[in-house]
Amino acid sequence: MVSTLAVPGTYPTLRDALEVAPDGATVVLAPGTYRERIELTGRRLTVRASGDPGSAVVDASGLDGPALAVSSGEVDVEGLALTSDDYPAVAIGGGRVRLRRCELSAGYGSALHADGGSMVDATEVRVMRGRHGFVYSDAGGTVDSCEIRGVSDDGVIVRLGADPEIRGTKVSDCGYRGVYVYQSARPVIERCEVSGTGDAGIVVAYASATRIVETWVHQTHGSGIVIGPGCTAVVEQCRVEQTAEPPVAVDPGAQATVTLTDTGGLPQAGVVAAGAAQDAAEVDRLLTELDSMIGLAGVKNEVRALIDEIQVNEWRRSAGLSVGAVSHHLIFTGAPGTGKTTVARIYGRLLKALGVLPNGQFREVSRRDLVGQYIGHTAEKTTSVFEDAMGGVLFIDEAYTLARAGGAAADFGQEAIDTLVKLMEDHRDQVAVIVAGYTEEMSDFLDANSGLASRFAKTMEFENYGPDELVMIADRIARHDDYTFDEGLPEALWEHFGRLERDRNFGNAREARKLLEGMRKAQSGRLRAMGRMPSRDDLRTLMLADLHVAIH
Repeated sequence: MVSTLAVPGTYPTLRDALEVAPDGATVVLAPGTYRERIELTGRRLTVRASGDPGSAVVDASGLDGPALAVSSGEVDVEGLALTSDDYPAVAIGGGRVRLRRCELSAGYGSALHADGGSMVDATEVRVMRGRHGFVYSDAGGTVDSCEIRGVSDDGVIVRLGADPEIRGTKVSDCGYRGVYVYQSARPVIERCEVSGTGDAGIVVAYASATRIVETWVHQTHGSGIVIGPGCTAVVEQCRVEQTAEPPVAVDPGAQATVTLTDTGGLPQAGVVAAGAAQDAAEVDRLLTELDSMIGLAGVKNEVRALIDEIQVNEWRRSAGLSVGAVSHHLIFTGAPGTGKTTVARIYGRLLKALGVLPNGQFREVSRRDLVGQYIGHTAEKTTSVFEDAMGGVLFIDEAYTLARAGGAAADFGQEAIDTLVKLMEDHRDQVAVIVAGYTEEMSDFLDANSGLASRFAKTMEFENYGPDELVMIADRIARHDDYTFDEGLPEALWEHFGRLERDRNFGNAREARKLLEGMRKAQSGRLRAMGRMPSRDDLRTLMLADLHVAIH
């Protein structure tokens, strides 16, 4: 007989129910918000909402981990809203997990991250927000009739041999690519829709093989479908329109069969080898995007100067004049939250639009991605990461952590630096390396290898935001999320930001984002206490009272 455990009926908390639930049991959550986490290892359970999908919210914001974490076992989850901030909303490290009619929200983490050989089946799952939507890394399963909208980076990532089947799924309004397939991944993408991406719609790279069938890709800032060197792809009966040129880009080193529909002969006109032609309209669009960023006047001028130099060099080359060797490697210095990552992304896409780099893809790594655990392992890891970034931007955050502290010979960070120096010189025309970190510490990083500083074309200093700029950032974030500021709130925000100490812990734009999150929570409590259904204006307006609650 199947056991059913009701929360908060028989058991006051979700944790209480999970601790005593036998294998095969069903835990049923009543509508409401549960400030808890679900952590399961080796369990066979079902967790579902008793009400409508999304009525039971497992909110792990501020807690140390994902809202749902499964490392082995067999788990079914139905109808829950799962929310986190710096962690994935759902993290699956093994076992079999089935998600059905769930809503996933994350801040800086992915909505769903599956690895460790896990099998994850997602059906009618909606991603509300997150850095990435679904990430399948050395994992399999199915993605069926899901919706991923408005994530800040890639919508779906499939990598490290992962082979999910993605069907009937809509991916839209992503900050970067819609679907990114790389590192020998083998997904099937069938009857999906990809649109409104900040870069390409679907990218297949690095020895991957995929089938893209009856899929509609449209309104993308980059090409609709990109097949990279060494990849195998079948693009069958797909519709690709309203994208950058070419709609479908196939590298000469790829093996691809492409048939398109409803595109007026695009199989002949639009499927071309990715070349080095410049896209003046895209350059102008990206420079406009750069200019729209708040503050950073000095950085914007530096980037424009680099772009001008690249453009003039191309004109000289076309005129038969000599052109000296140019490095595209950069150093970004300054505190966190000052826009370094965003500028690095735009820079990579500018290099692609100028024909300097073939794809402009962005790979962000840190020390743990480069440094191994024994002699020789670090060079292998660093080389692998570098090769994955070929054709685009390799962004190394907190790069100073690689510098050997106090001459400690056992620190393999120095091996990573030495390997990078050689690779940057050997492949300077194939990749742009950007290292970032605090200003003073980056000086120590450059001293770690005598040839390191000479590899970089320029250092750009990202200054802390002032109160005026932080108010503008807060207002932009709020308007993006359909909120408005009540009278007097901008002035109060200015005073608050002006009082904050600009020390190493100051988060710049992150301070604004964190404060707004606190204000939204305060607004929720205020509206719940009104005793009536709030109006549309009530729901949109953040007030001085919300700020006072958030900062105290």
